[in-house]
Amino acid sequence: MVIPFRGVDFLEFDSLLNDDERLVRSTARQFIEENLIPIIEECNRAGRFPRELVKPMAALGFYGASLQGYGCAGMSNVEYGLVMQELERGDSGLRSFVSVQSALVMYPIYTFGSDEQKQQWLPALQSGEKIGCFGLTEPDFGSNPGAMRSRARKSGREYILNGEKMWITSGSIADVAMIWAKVENPKEEKDERNTRNTKDECVRGFLVETDRPGFKAQDIHGKWSLRASVTSGLSLQDVRIPESNLLPATQGLKSPLMCLNQARYGIAWGAIGAAMACYDCALQYAQLRKQFHDKPIASHQLVQEKLAWMVTEITKAQLLALQVGRLKDEKKTQHQHVSMAKRNNVWMALECARLSRDILGANGVADDYPIMRHMMNLESVKTYEGTHDIHTLILGQNITGLDAF
Repeated sequence: MVIPFRGVDFLEFDSLLNDDERLVRSTARQFIEENLIPIIEECNRAGRFPRELVKPMAALGFYGASLQGYGCAGMSNVEYGLVMQELERGDSGLRSFVSVQSALVMYPIYTFGSDEQKQQWLPALQSGEKIGCFGLTEPDFGSNPGAMRSRARKSGREYILNGEKMWITSGSIADVAMIWAKVENPKEEKDERNTRNTKDECVRGFLVETDRPGFKAQDIHGKWSLRASVTSGLSLQDVRIPESNLLPATQGLKSPLMCLNQARYGIAWGAIGAAMACYDCALQYAQLRKQFHDKPIASHQLVQEKLAWMVTEITKAQLLALQVGRLKDEKKTQHQHVSMAKRNNVWMALECARLSRDILGANGVADDYPIMRHMMNLESVKTYEGTHDIHTLILGQNITGLDAF
């Protein structure tokens, strides 16, 4: 059963947005309503990524939306966040695709790449002509990327890459992979760059075209979560790339973590969208569903308590994300701000999904309604781009000055 989304604005949140921000959100909301909502349950059932939406999203400027030049929309960070909110209100898988394309592929090229790399890849990625993926996580190393086993060995004017990456969004449909690996001969690299020795200095970023010999991508099947998203494992066996494919300005492990911080910011907004979808569905259902003396279940105290909790937490999450976005636009945001927003908002969204499922009773597990799909998706969102516990430790480290990792 399709229940039309009515929006969630308890505390006049919209009054805090300017005209451009409201227009961007309205455009993204209309796109999702007209193009994704009618097909998402079928995609989720079939485990199919709606690739037919790649080019239409590019036409609206969703890829690299907050970047300047190269055909990018040049949105503010708040505008970009509102786009992420609406995409995830539709489905976390679609937001994940746009997040990877934007924050984890285009952003590192824009920030760390050479002029030639920017000219070659950014317009093609922005237009949806090319698709990218981000290879950091490995089968044995997720929360501890500094222990990665992937290696890059310099050989003349080439690099030879070997390694395995896991849980990679868009891996098997990507034209280029942003691969992070440790350089086996870091002394030569350090001498060339004239930088001082640090423990993670040899981690570098490489652009690897996915049609190169030795590069393989295999989709992960049997997922209960993010079923409308492509998730892959990558294998690199003696993959040769020219030295010009090295992103010259990468600075050790700090560089991929900067990329992840961009993605986490988008997730903090996206999770609000998923929570809003669940809450609004549960509210409308409770107003229509009658039980006990032919009364709507929304008239019962326990149901009202759940709805009151959800709208309160969604409102707090909206204000948190907006403040982080405003700070980001003023170039004042710190990584711990983003960690707080990602940690809180995803947790909040998952709790909203669970409470909404409870309100719908047995109907909550059927895909006539979007709630169980959002709940399963959010289980992954809670884990990727830094787990809930990792962001807890990031906050703890910042407020105490003590490292508990």
